[in-house]
Amino acid sequence: MEFKEWGQKILDFIFNPIEKDAFINILEGSVRSGKTVGMIPKWIDYIMSGPPGLLIMTGVSKDTIYDNVLDDLFDTLGEDSYTYNKQSGDLIVTWYDDDSNRHKRRIKVIGAKDEGSEKYLRGKTLAGAYCDEISLMPEKFFKQLLNRLSVRGAKLYGTTNPDSPFHYLYTEYITDEAKLKSGMVKVYHFELDDNPNLPEDYKENIRAAYKGMWYKRMILGLWVIAEGIIYDMFSDDLLFDDADNLFTLTKKSECRRYIACDYGTTNPMVFLDIYDDGETIFVVNEYYYDSKKEQEQKSDEQYADDFKAFVGEEYPDFVVIDPSAASFKVVLRGRGFRIKDADNSVNDGIRNVAMLMSLRKLRVHKRCANFIREGHSYAWDEKAAQHGEEKPIKIYDHAMDAIRYFVKTILPKWRFQQ
Repeated sequence: MEFKEWGQKILDFIFNPIEKDAFINILEGSVRSGKTVGMIPKWIDYIMSGPPGLLIMTGVSKDTIYDNVLDDLFDTLGEDSYTYNKQSGDLIVTWYDDDSNRHKRRIKVIGAKDEGSEKYLRGKTLAGAYCDEISLMPEKFFKQLLNRLSVRGAKLYGTTNPDSPFHYLYTEYITDEAKLKSGMVKVYHFELDDNPNLPEDYKENIRAAYKGMWYKRMILGLWVIAEGIIYDMFSDDLLFDDADNLFTLTKKSECRRYIACDYGTTNPMVFLDIYDDGETIFVVNEYYYDSKKEQEQKSDEQYADDFKAFVGEEYPDFVVIDPSAASFKVVLRGRGFRIKDADNSVNDGIRNVAMLMSLRKLRVHKRCANFIREGHSYAWDEKAAQHGEEKPIKIYDHAMDAIRYFVKTILPKWRFQQ
């Protein structure tokens, strides 16, 4: 990996001697501010000179750790300096000292997607930890990890973007004056301008990608509460109809087609017909059946008939569907459709949809009345936020779930780094 210019703030962190680092070291702040890149040389230093013993690298999943951290770490180390088993998460880093003596360090890479992930830490005695996206880790997992750092001199290094001001990480560690004054915790705050490698036009583009609460968090690096309308950037200028000549037959031929599905029996069943030209996604039609309103439930076979009629003769590349819809997936596969289980990461998915709307990369046909209605009314659960839990109100959210499934599952990360 080729490192470019470094900002003074990250240099202060990198060159602070490991023995002078805190027990918990947190790099937090805006996106693209250099937190993760700056953590790599610090972590390599810790691998080579930290106290002996097992190390842990953790994040939401092993895949996200690989994408966010390991890929760059391996480029920096060089292919002869490590072995990694992606399935088991076993990583061995090797190096030679000045006297040509060979050393190696064992590192375990584990995911922390829910409270149950805490079981992967049980029985382990750890000499250090690297935590990617700490705010996405369950509280029980994080505190168990701290308990396991029992080797003398063990330290934790982690990165995070801001979250709710009621989040345990913020209230118990980042702003806890006693822990900060004692030296148990050290916090480094970063903003876009702390990364000297970002051109001004890029910073302008990324600032334009966020609005409202997301702008305060991801650009200003503030820990603010999620409240009010979620997609406050969803406006009429994102809508189109046939008269706009925006989505023509020529445009359609250049796109890949997907159907996003939010499965419902007593709740509404939603299909969204989505075309993607590699830059913008177009929601061109919707199916929305509310059994409560219609006072008649449908079977999976009946829904599959409706699905086939909705799709027509041109089959989509994939049907992206709620992973819990097991029975309906079986029926659709039997009809010849290719199924992809949706990534149901709620807040990440919401943020990605919001970015597309802010960038005007998500356009919706005016015939999609239910999508438009939900887009304007989809709101955060403010009572849950007061208890540190961030989630949408579970009402009028079915088209919003479907578009979130598609965006989080299909679109690559670079589509959100414009």
